Amino acid sequence: MGCVISKKSERTPRYEEPSVLAATTPFTAREVEALYVLFKKLSNSIIADGLIHKEEFQLALFRNRNRRNLFADRIFDLFDMRRNGVIEFGGFVRSLGIFHPDAPIEDKIAFPFRLYDLRNTGYIELTELKEMVLALLHESDLVLAQDIVETIVDKAFREANTKDDGRINPEEWKDFVLKNPSLIRNMTLPYLKDLTMAFPSFIVSSEYEDPEV
Repeated sequence: MGCVISKKSERTPRYEEPSVLAATTPFTAREVEALYVLFKKLSNSIIADGLIHKEEFQLALFRNRNRRNLFADRIFDLFDMRRNGVIEFGGFVRSLGIFHPDAPIEDKIAFPFRLYDLRNTGYIELTELKEMVLALLHESDLVLAQDIVETIVDKAFREANTKDDGRINPEEWKDFVLKNPSLIRNMTLPYLKDLTMAFPSFIVSSEYEDPEV
């Protein structure tokens, strides 16, 4: 059966109206409502409080609430926009909006920079880049020897760090990505283009009507 959303539906803590989120993201109000169905499912998978905890996030990514990974931890931290240890609905929608095909390229470039900036210093250092690359490889099917990984990372770091000061700043990162656009290929999820078509089980009963409909 599909999921029906109405104005009378029980709302999660700090719920933000679809029209508000649609005004600040690439999603339409009806798509925001579809995301709300997904959010409620994730946020009640372990703790029924309408907030996504790290264990629930791990469960959604790995089907295992106890599996820890630096990559997943960093993604969770970036989705946790209020820095209060949970993902709220507004942060969930705004973060997913960065992966929308119509999201600004600047946002898609900035997100992985923040991902790699493990110490939150405003720079990416060589050790941080290596840690994240190893974490990403751990979650993929690609197996590379440690020395090969270090050679690849060292080369990329030298190319990006044009000031040769041992750290990559946001401008250097932007220039590096623009020269190597494949680095942000995974920052675009095509199915976010039309959520109501991607997830046909969502039947949206809404007071919001999109202008183009």
